[in-house]
Amino acid sequence: MTAKEAKRQLADLRAVTDKRVKYVVNTHSHLDHALGNCVFEDLGAAIVAHSETTREMRAAGEKLLQFAKGFGLTETDLEGTRVAYPEISFRDGLRIDLGGQIVELLHIAPSHSGGSILVYLPDRKVLFAGYALFTDFHPYMADGNLEGWLKTLDAVLALDVEAIVPGHGPVSTKKDVKEMKEYLLAFDKKARELAVGAKDAQSMAAGLKKVLPARAQGEFLIPANAQKYLAGNQGEHRRLPYFPFLKRF
Repeated sequence: MTAKEAKRQLADLRAVTDKRVKYVVNTHSHLDHALGNCVFEDLGAAIVAHSETTREMRAAGEKLLQFAKGFGLTETDLEGTRVAYPEISFRDGLRIDLGGQIVELLHIAPSHSGGSILVYLPDRKVLFAGYALFTDFHPYMADGNLEGWLKTLDAVLALDVEAIVPGHGPVSTKKDVKEMKEYLLAFDKKARELAVGAKDAQSMAAGLKKVLPARAQGEFLIPANAQKYLAGNQGEHRRLPYFPFLKRF
């Protein structure tokens, strides 16, 4: 989310290898996954993302920093942070050959966001799922496309993969992917039912908590997800803000 956090990540990387960082992949546009770009750009790395992610970031522009300041990050926290945009964009997929290591960037369908992607290392049977997968963490759904999200999870289940790194949570397996599908379907069914007579998102959230699978973290996101259904039921089709919830991670 900040240059300081990216430098900490870089230090962790340097404990493993001194090889040059050639590419940084943004799995989506939300600032907690994109505002560290500048540290790696300064090292000469190319920032890569789906074309929709690039569009969203450029549309937000310097407001990304203002969002961060508005939701708890101080000037000290953000020291050295600037917005660095993807310079390589793609639509359906991109194959990167690092020399002995193939990395496949896959966009199956709009899921958590319009530009959410998967990062697949086929020979290692490893997948970085981005926000397609939250493990033991309530997902943020208000920017999402349920049909595309389920399609994306089905694609993950079809991949030859053993270790899956989620957007939030521990290293996972296909069991966690199946549980994610069950969560999304359970939420959708109950939220549609509750939205008919609900007065507000908090009352909907209380009903949802009774049927949703237990998750250790992220319960504060349930009302935001409920608000999407409530707004839709009231004929509102506005995009709901994600950023106010970032300070809670």
